[in-house]
Amino acid sequence: MRDPNAIRAERAGPQHIQSLSALFERSGCSCYCRYWHFDGDKNAWLDRSAHRREDSQREMADALAGASEEMRGVVACVDSGVVGWMKLCAAATLSKLYEQRIYRKLPCFDGDRSGVLSVGCFLVDPEFRRRKVAEALLERGVELARADGSRAIEAFPRRAEGVSDGELWMGPLELFLRTGFKEVHDFRPYPVLRLELGVSA
Repeated sequence: MRDPNAIRAERAGPQHIQSLSALFERSGCSCYCRYWHFDGDKNAWLDRSAHRREDSQREMADALAGASEEMRGVVACVDSGVVGWMKLCAAATLSKLYEQRIYRKLPCFDGDRSGVLSVGCFLVDPEFRRRKVAEALLERGVELARADGSRAIEAFPRRAEGVSDGELWMGPLELFLRTGFKEVHDFRPYPVLRLELGVSA
């Protein structure tokens, strides 16, 4: 008999719109994975998150429905719906991430950027945390990236003591290291990690 609590990770698609939206809602996360694609400043983003979260929800749904690169990623599912999300999309779609002061013009980003993906965020249902959901998401993401012919995946975890789950929204450092990622920029709070997909993790 199939375990109803078994976690399966799969490519996100239009069929996940409703259950992924529900994950953001019950997790109290009003961004709906739109932060990296929002053109306004910090205050404008805070205003939207507080008063117009439906705009972000609609944009997320439209991006998934249209197979936009902005919502490329992996969902973790159980029979009851989506319990985890990992954004994994082309680095070129995340210019806002790469233009942050701590990452801007780093030498590790020189050269050919075609086929490079970035881990843009993780979100795991509070009821399913510490049940290896993030591991399942990342492992499946690596498999899909290889199958798609991508060359590398970059990640931007926070390295600090005593941070909350919410502060690890870019993923925990240890998870990436266990999966075979290597540090390509050693900045104590915010290292840059990279997995070359031509070499097995």
